Amino acid sequence: MASMGGAAVALSGGGPTLSKADAMKAKLAKLKGRREEARKLNSEETAEEERRSKLPANFEAKKARSEWEESVEKAKKEAKAAGLDYEREKAKKTTGLQAERKDKKKRKKNEDPGFSDFAQAQHRQYERLTNALKPDMAAYGKSAKEWGEDEVTADTLAYGQHDAVSSAGLDKMSQDLEKQIEKRGKFSRRRAHHHDADISYINERNMQFNKKLDRYYGKYTQEIRENLERGTAI
Repeated sequence: MASMGGAAVALSGGGPTLSKADAMKAKLAKLKGRREEARKLNSEETAEEERRSKLPANFEAKKARSEWEESVEKAKKEAKAAGLDYEREKAKKTTGLQAERKDKKKRKKNEDPGFSDFAQAQHRQYERLTNALKPDMAAYGKSAKEWGEDEVTADTLAYGQHDAVSSAGLDKMSQDLEKQIEKRGKFSRRRAHHHDADISYINERNMQFNKKLDRYYGKYTQEIRENLERGTAI
């Protein structure tokens, strides 16, 4: 018969059975192991999070785009090696829903509402110029600190009284104005005049305005004009 010591192993059912104290020790050792494993995982995750925090804000987006560009280049090389047209092969794998979504996104990005009046044209030009504007935020913050304000607005009384405009800023403004004048010159060049065309204008500017109206609304008023010319308009 086995002895009945405090921490002795008793035989029950033909196999050894741990005492209550030994079972608690084994459970404690298991919990310690799980704690060490969790501590190790937390340490690794903290180190990885610190590494990600030091990266640029758009690092993940740049990485994804770089991987996409690499896959595209690889696909182009494979298509070229096989004697295939990459764009054609890509179109075969594009579903109708994807093509429609891409086309809708492209049209939304480059939406052109057309010409309605000169005020709208000026507003579109203003939006285009402001979107292309890239302010110097460092110089802005420096000026705001010198003025003792958190931000400079249109109501700031000290506006234009402290800093002299830098030569780089003047050069940039001059280049922008030259680009606008050059672009305006392309659109205001004298068009060829057709002597047989109907005269529906009083000067050249009015002629250009009427041409714009006809370009966007002519197809809707063509039948009315033809009826007026025939004298059959109701």
